[in-house]
Amino acid sequence: MKIFIYIFLLFNTIAYAQVNNEIIRVVGDSLIGRVENGISYREVIGNVVMTQGDVRVTCNRTIQNITENSAELIGDVIVTQDTILIVSEKGYYFGNEKFIYSDTTVILEDGHVVLTADSGYYYFDLKKAVFNSEVQLVDSVSILNSDKLTYFNDIQKAIAVGNVDISDDASTIYCDSLVHLRGNNITNAFQNVRIVNLNQKLTIYGDELFDEGKKKYTRIVGNPLLIKVDSTENGSEDTLFIRAEMLEAIEDSTKKLIASDSVKIIRGDLFSVNNYSILFRDENKLTTYRRDNDKESPVLWYTNSQLVGDSINIYMKNNRIDSIEIRDNSHILSKNENYEFRFDQISGENINLYFGKNGLERTEVATDVLSIYYLYEDETPNGVMKSSSNRAKMEFENNAVVEVSMYESVESEYHPENLVEGNELDFTLPSFIIYKNKPKKEELTQRSK
Repeated sequence: MKIFIYIFLLFNTIAYAQVNNEIIRVVGDSLIGRVENGISYREVIGNVVMTQGDVRVTCNRTIQNITENSAELIGDVIVTQDTILIVSEKGYYFGNEKFIYSDTTVILEDGHVVLTADSGYYYFDLKKAVFNSEVQLVDSVSILNSDKLTYFNDIQKAIAVGNVDISDDASTIYCDSLVHLRGNNITNAFQNVRIVNLNQKLTIYGDELFDEGKKKYTRIVGNPLLIKVDSTENGSEDTLFIRAEMLEAIEDSTKKLIASDSVKIIRGDLFSVNNYSILFRDENKLTTYRRDNDKESPVLWYTNSQLVGDSINIYMKNNRIDSIEIRDNSHILSKNENYEFRFDQISGENINLYFGKNGLERTEVATDVLSIYYLYEDETPNGVMKSSSNRAKMEFENNAVVEVSMYESVESEYHPENLVEGNELDFTLPSFIIYKNKPKKEELTQRSK
C-alpha cells in the first residue's frame, strides 16, 4: 500500500545513518514522502542542499531512495568536495559507495584541470573520475581528448582510451591509449601513435611514445617513422623520411633528433642505411656514425654514387645539400650509368664533397688517397687510371668527373682500353663493396599509410 505524506518545510532537514557511518543530510523548501513496494522515498523540492561528510550537493530537486541509500539529483546539480567541483543538469548519488553518476553533460574542475564529457562517474573516497564519450581534459598547457578517461585528481594522473589526442602549443599526439602524469608532465602513449607538428611540417609514427616534458625529452619505439616536409629555395618541397627502431627527440638548446638501430633515411636523391644518426634541426646538419659495436659503417647513396665512412656529416643550406663530410675509412664509388661494371672509385681517411644548385661540384680527399677512374674520349671508353697520393681533388659537371688532380707523393698507372674491356671488376680498390640494401621509399612509408 502506497502512503503519501506531503510536508511543506522551509529548510527541512532529514538525516539517516549510512553504512560508512557518515550521515546524509538534506535541506530543501518542501518534502514529499512515500513508500512503493516496500521501498521508502523522500522527494525534496527547491533549494536542495545535500551533504555527506565533506561532500556537498545542491540542485533543484532530489528523489531519495531511503532503502538503498541513493538519490536522483535533478536540475542545476553542483557537487563539491574540497577543491573538486562537479556540475551537471542531473545525476545519481550513491551514499553507501560514495560516488555520483551523471548520464548527461558533466563538468569537473579541481583547480588544475577542467574535465568535460557526455557522462561520467566520480568516486569521492578514491578521488577518481571515470568519464565517457566526447571526453576533454584541459589544463594550463595542454588539451586532451578521448572516448574514455579515468582521472585521479590527488595524483593528477589521467588514463585515456579510444581516439586519444593531446595537444599543446607545439604539437599534437594521437594514439589509441595514453597515460598522462600532470604533476611530472610525463606522457606515455600506446598503439597507432602519431605526433604532428604543423609549424615544422613534421609527423612521427610509432607504436609507443614516452615524453618527459620537464626534461624536453621524447622517445618513440616500435618501428617509428619520421616524415618532415621542407621547402627548397626554388619554392618546391622536399621530404625527409627517417625509419629506425627508436627515435629520440631532445628539445633543449641542441634541438636534436636521434635515430638508432636499423636506421634508414631518404631525402630526395639521398639515401642512407646506418645504425645511429643525429639530426640537428637548428644547425641543418645530419650526422651518422659507426658505433663501437656496429659491424658495418654507415652507407650513403647520392644520385649514382655510394659513400661509405665511419662517420658522415651532411650539411643543408636553403633546404638543399650544401656539403658532405666523410671521416675515417672513407670510400666513394660512382657508377657510369652507360656501362654496367665501370665504377669510379676513391678512398682516403677523409673526404669532403661540395654541392651547388646543380648538384655535386667538387670532391676533396686527404690522407692515403687511392683512386680508380675511367677515361673517355667523346664518351667512348679509353682505359682506366689507377693513382695514389696524399691529397686529391675531383671536379664535377652534371655529377660526372671532368677533372682529377692529385697532390703529394703521387703515383699513377694507365691501363689501356684493350686490357680493361671485359675485365672491369679487376680494377677495384681494397675497400670496394657494392651495397645492395639501398632503402626504397614505398617500403619505408608503407606502414604510415
